[in-house]
Amino acid sequence: MDLAELTTLRLGGPARQVVEATTEADLIDAVRVVDEAGDPLLLVAGGSNLVVADAGFDGTVVRVLTRGVAVDADACSGAMVTVQAGEPWDPFVERAVREGWVGVEALSGIPGSVGATPIQNVGAYGQEVAQTIASVRVYDRFDRAVRTIAAADCGFTYRSSRFKAEPHRFVVLTVSFQLPLGDLGAPIAYAELARTLGVEVGERVPAADVREAVLSLRRGKGMVLDPDDHDTWSAGSFFTNPVLSAVDAEALPEGAPRFAQPDGTVKTSAAWLIERAGFTRGHGTDRVALSSKHTLAVTNRGGATTDALLALAREVRDGVRDAFGVTLVPEPVLVGVSL
Repeated sequence: MDLAELTTLRLGGPARQVVEATTEADLIDAVRVVDEAGDPLLLVAGGSNLVVADAGFDGTVVRVLTRGVAVDADACSGAMVTVQAGEPWDPFVERAVREGWVGVEALSGIPGSVGATPIQNVGAYGQEVAQTIASVRVYDRFDRAVRTIAAADCGFTYRSSRFKAEPHRFVVLTVSFQLPLGDLGAPIAYAELARTLGVEVGERVPAADVREAVLSLRRGKGMVLDPDDHDTWSAGSFFTNPVLSAVDAEALPEGAPRFAQPDGTVKTSAAWLIERAGFTRGHGTDRVALSSKHTLAVTNRGGATTDALLALAREVRDGVRDAFGVTLVPEPVLVGVSL
């Protein structure tokens, strides 16, 4: 099977072997077999954050297809919702809004699986999963044991975690979310979303309204999967927003976005840097180009190769570095390739 069939970029060559794991026991057993054989392992669920080499993957791909949502809710403590790693993320968010589970509504429309969200500490529009995750249950490949890791021990930072820092150690089995109950979403924390909703930052509106506003914003940027829209044939935002020291942030040109962080660093906008470095929407070729809707997405226009996609990403990275002295960092996981 070509990994192009399993990734939202629709790129990637063949895997030597593919194993489907539909239960937690199957998933653990599959990983143990691969580890005992000393074979390379690649876990794939939604495939929305993978850039795979044209040569494919010379090892075993384990497809995480586990399903199930367990709920323990009461009016005082809210809902403790434990979700199997293979559950698709957006249907879970849709259910959370429907059930009145508050705190993930601004994460609507994000592709991929629930199990991937703690690895990247997925976030958007002022929310990130670190705000609502209570614990992550994993199979520890080093200790060959199942462990439950409390949120405080997950090492969550901007688009990262201990799971990302130790990529070959943990296999996410379930994620438990502690979600307050109510009709109103969490306080709006993102200015663009607040403007769309016609409220001030910090105000609360019905969670269903937040979800619809976020989906509309994401569709406008080509960030909601659509098989007929090549702008969505991507891995989402290809680069993370740079987090700079205060000194480096001072060197940015006047008008560059600057968002002070609690640790004294300053976050700026990758999209702003890309555009000011001269890369416009649609920059590229008829096979590989920046999205026509958002410069952060590097897209497969049809008939692309991974090598061509990475060549464009390097052009953008190097152009930003030459213009501003800031080196953009890729957000997707690169398999068999490097930037």
